[in-house]
This record gives sequence, C-alpha cells and structure tokens, in this order.
Amino acid sequence: MIDATDELLTARDKGIPTRAVGMTASAFLATAPRLDEFWTPLVVLDDTAMRANVATMAAWCAERDLEIMPHGKTTMAPALWKRQTDAGALGITLATMGQVRTGRDLGLDSIMLANSAVDPRSMTWLAGELADPDFRFVCWADSIATVDAMERALHGVDLPRPIDVCVELGAAGGRTGARSIEEAVAVASRLAASDALRLAGVAGYEGSLAHDRSPEGLAAVRAYLQAQLELHRSLAELYDDGELYVTAGGSAYFEIVADVWAGAERDGRTRFTLRSGAYIVHDDGFYRGISPFDEGGTGQGPHFVNAMHGIARVVSSPEPGLALVDAGKRDFPYDEGLPIPRAAADELAGSWHPVDAVVSAMNDQHSYVRPAEPLAVGSVVRFGLSHPCTAFDKWRVLPVVDSVESGVVVDLIRTWF
Repeated sequence: MIDATDELLTARDKGIPTRAVGMTASAFLATAPRLDEFWTPLVVLDDTAMRANVATMAAWCAERDLEIMPHGKTTMAPALWKRQTDAGALGITLATMGQVRTGRDLGLDSIMLANSAVDPRSMTWLAGELADPDFRFVCWADSIATVDAMERALHGVDLPRPIDVCVELGAAGGRTGARSIEEAVAVASRLAASDALRLAGVAGYEGSLAHDRSPEGLAAVRAYLQAQLELHRSLAELYDDGELYVTAGGSAYFEIVADVWAGAERDGRTRFTLRSGAYIVHDDGFYRGISPFDEGGTGQGPHFVNAMHGIARVVSSPEPGLALVDAGKRDFPYDEGLPIPRAAADELAGSWHPVDAVVSAMNDQHSYVRPAEPLAVGSVVRFGLSHPCTAFDKWRVLPVVDSVESGVVVDLIRTWF
C-alpha cells in the first residue's frame, strides 16, 4: 500500500505548521513535532486508542471465525487501511467505483464494493484490473435490471474472468436490496446463468433498519439477518464450487450479526465477512451511544475507545454565556449530533481541564459554545465528535498524537476523498 508520508506538505493542508510547508511528512515527523505547533482548528487522532481498537476488533473476529473487510470510505486513508489489513482484515470495503479506483491506485489488492457497478466506463476499467490474478474484487446486485445493466456495460469488453457478484437482500423501509427472498433468488438465478458475472454469495446492510438499541430496532435487525441466512441456504444449488461470501455488519450491530451467523453451517469455502469500519476511531457521539463495545459500557467485554478529537480556538465572546470558536461545519461533523465540549486549556501545550459547556449551533466556520464559566478569547477547547464518516472527509491531513493528553505528534494521516 502506498506510503503517504512521502507526500509533500503544503500551505493548502489545514492546520499544518508553517515550518512543515515544503517538507515531506516523513521528514517533518523526524523533527519530533508537537501539537502546539499546529494551527487551529484541528481534528486530532489518538494513536494509542486506535491501536487498541484495531487489536480489539481483530481478536474478537478471530475468536468467532469471522472475516472483516472494514469499510474504507470511513477514512479513505491508506495508512489506516494498512493498520486494519496488517491486523488480519481480508481486504477493504468501498462504496463507489471512484473509491475502488482510488483504492487500487493506493495499493489495495482486495476490495468489496458495497454497491452495484453499472457504469460502462468504470466497468471497462475494472475489466482491465481483473487481468491481475491476485486482485480480489466482489460487488453487489439487487435486481435483474442491475444484472442486465452490468452485462450491457461489459458488452464487447475483454473480460479476463467473471466478476464476483453477491445478491443483496434488503428489507421494506431499508436502503437498497431485493425486498424479498423470492426476488433475491430470481436475481441469483440470473447471475448464475451469466457468462460475465459469477454468483458469489449474499450481502446486505442491517444498519438502515434501526437507529437505536430499542427492542423493536434490535428485533428488526435480527430478523433481517436470519432472512439473509435463509437466502444463502436457498442458493445452494445455484452456487459453483468457488469461494463464497455472506456479508453484513456496520459499526452499530455487528455483535448481533455474529450471534445470528453463529448458527450457520460452515462449509469451508464461505467467508462470513463483517464490514464495520468506524471502530478504528470510534467516536464520542452516535457510536458511543449505539456501539456494543462503547468504552462507557458495563461488564467485562471488549471496549472501543474514542480516538477522534476536535480542537478549536475561542475567537469571540460577544455576550455572557457565549463563546465562538474557529471551527464549524467545514471542520467538524454535525450530521449525527453536534460536537461535545470536553476540555479546555489556555493553549495547545497547556494542561487540559474539564469544561461544562454545550454547542448550540454551527455555521460554516464557527461553532456557538455555551459554557457554564467564561472561556477566554484565545484559549482552546477540545471537543468530542460524532460520526467518523463525516469527520475525515473534511481533512486532507490529520495529526496523530501518541495519546490525546501528550501532544507528541507521531504520524500524519493523509486522506484521499
């Protein structure tokens, strides 16, 4: 996988210290930088927490004989993908053919597209990539119309080998996916009869069926996963002798996926594959509230640790009980909850102390902080953030500190959105 530390740092990279401009990331890191050199606003990653999260997920999957192809669209960061594959991930999941092309260019050799691929231009490109016998690729189809469109896109294209395609099962009120097992079987039959495509298993996403851990939501997720296994069993006569996939699992309900799959017959060629991606950094909002492994949970089970923090500087205090900081929607995620003020300090190098405050609103480049005690203009606030998938895409380069309290910068993570 490509080593992004050889990329030049420029003044276009938000937050980078002035002295780093024109240096490669590796050369800058060799100078032992500290976070207090960086400009605000920032999103900072915690190395110790990320390593713990990756190790936790890898061990948990191994204990249950599960594969994982983490969803790489969460970070679009090859350095973080490498941490996951080095820990045993089968490959990386991506969401669009544009991301697949980017992933291949960055060195990925095992990709699941959690989507359909029907665009003739991208399909022609894919055919060329499949000439590499070591390239693993699998995508999804949820209708006969999708299969027809894929075959039309491949008409006249020199295809080195059939494209592996999983039948996607959906559910009423969900996202994509055939709406019944009967419809999915018809799609599978069409795939099995294709010369250009190969029926490679069943796929789906349970996360769109619930948004909390209510009994009703969890029951809907469990029923869907049981239907997925029923579909897999019903396709036995259509499968060839090659490798197969049963794949599901976002970052919210993966323990239910594992529990349902535990009752499935293992045949030695079917890879039961999770696609959870957000676990590498977890968060301090949505996943903190819904993940089965949240650090605030009870019991002795595995826990993820929040490894993603926002830092912004107070630039205005125009009235009592209000402070404006220099980070807004362009810098911090807000689609799954507003940032959560956690600590404050006089400066980035200063000691952090807990802060009692809330964010009441966000503009493009400002957040409205309502503190119980005044925050001085020029001081800094550290925020918990919610939803990694819409945090990383706002940053080309993110500093990694050895721990959130230390301020010692040990890496720079570059994204490729």
